[in-house]
Amino acid sequence: MEQSLFHDKYPVFSKTIAKTDTQHKDVDAILTYLEDCIRDNPKAALIARFDHVAHTRSIDGEVAPDILEAKHVIFCFGMKLPVPEAMAVRPRSIGVTDMGDRFVVSFMEVPNPQAQQWITEWVEAI
Repeated sequence: MEQSLFHDKYPVFSKTIAKTDTQHKDVDAILTYLEDCIRDNPKAALIARFDHVAHTRSIDGEVAPDILEAKHVIFCFGMKLPVPEAMAVRPRSIGVTDMGDRFVVSFMEVPNPQAQQWITEWVEAI
């Protein structure tokens, strides 16, 4: 798992997984696995699946030529709502991108350490 700052401000974790190193054959299979992890966690709520490539193309946006598919699973832990500003970092998403010979799985750092651990474990198990 790599940690970086996207655009020098967003703390992002990502994992590159060779297709030969996982049992999951496509983006949808990985999303189904992640949705199962979310459903199995009593603190998490599954919200939706979002096809980022389809959306971007539908608005005549730009998709890098090496990105074959890119989808998100959107969910929320929401264990605390101490201030209205917490809404700005919720809900969470995990993105899965098909780069041809590999998948890239990425998510933004989670303020709650327990939730960060759960997401990291889910991604590492892919």
